[in-house]
Amino acid sequence: MNENPRQNRVTPNGEIIATTARGTLMGNRGILHDEGQRIIRPYASKAWIICRLHFRQRRRVIMSPNRYTELFFLDEATALAAGHRPCFECQRSRTLAFREAWVAANPKLIDGTAPRIGDIDKVLHQERLTKARRRWDRCKRTYTAALDSLPNGAFIAFQGDAHLVWEGALLPWSPFGYGTTRARPTGIDVTVLTPHATVGALNHGYEIDDPVTN
Repeated sequence: MNENPRQNRVTPNGEIIATTARGTLMGNRGILHDEGQRIIRPYASKAWIICRLHFRQRRRVIMSPNRYTELFFLDEATALAAGHRPCFECQRSRTLAFREAWVAANPKLIDGTAPRIGDIDKVLHQERLTKARRRWDRCKRTYTAALDSLPNGAFIAFQGDAHLVWEGALLPWSPFGYGTTRARPTGIDVTVLTPHATVGALNHGYEIDDPVTN
């Protein structure tokens, strides 16, 4: 086991951490690392994407100089909560499904029924981060909603930790998988981590795979 793991795993809060846990999906936000493979910026592009681990037999050397920084996610729900969306190249069908549900849920945020994915990226960028002059000072943007209104796949902050809303339960997140499920309370408001427009897409038919359990 690698005792000094790279800093390339993403949490539901959008933070990039170092952990020995492995991910089931890859993604990127542009070139974030320096020649010493240190993360020197939280993002370099408004296109925060989710990629498959394997695509057309391509091979990459992790954190190569002047190449985008490979980021890894426990699962799709984690990536969506962090503010990412499916990749148009390696997950084209999922991108189209995401766009269709996203537009149906958010007609006032964008023009047309088939907007450019870059237009969706602009909205997501506004929803995932607070405003600040320096990138490192921009924090996770959250909002409050009724827990009863949230769909499968949404992430919330609950009792100090990130939890996935799933099938009438709350699943506490960790880089290695989800912990013991908790009954989903009713009639309460919670802090939502998944961007508002993405929650709308989940509520309008965008389906994700079952969560990764320990």
